[in-house]
Amino acid sequence: MRIHIDQFVNGRPPEVFARATDIESWPSVIRGIERIEVDTEGPVGVGTRFTETRIMFKKEASETMEITAFDPPHSYVVESHSCGADFHTTIRFHPEGDGTRIEMDMVTTATTLMAKLRTPVGLLFKGTMRKLIAKDFADIAAAFERDA
Repeated sequence: MRIHIDQFVNGRPPEVFARATDIESWPSVIRGIERIEVDTEGPVGVGTRFTETRIMFKKEASETMEITAFDPPHSYVVESHSCGADFHTTIRFHPEGDGTRIEMDMVTTATTLMAKLRTPVGLLFKGTMRKLIAKDFADIAAAFERDA
């Protein structure tokens, strides 16, 4: 399954990238995130692991993720494995006029037999997932513009 999101932010790529990769601030910026636990020390970059907790379908859901590529202020990649599937998410930051266009591409690949059997059901939730992620990016844009 593939999901693509893009969001314009009224700010230059270096500042938008810095805000978007300030993982510890996500719960105060992104309304859908309850809490973040950073599992590694040091600055955010390749190898940073963190656990993101959200409320999904009225239940708490936590996912552990790792940054596997980090190219400020151009892009970063987050990967995780959950429910028998691999998630590979690339977030890119492009200059656009006086602002930045953030683009996210998430590819989900079922890796277990059970996950492969659930793939048709997962496709039914693609629209819901897309809306959820689009809200996250809208929250980032609003927070950046409010604080700029």
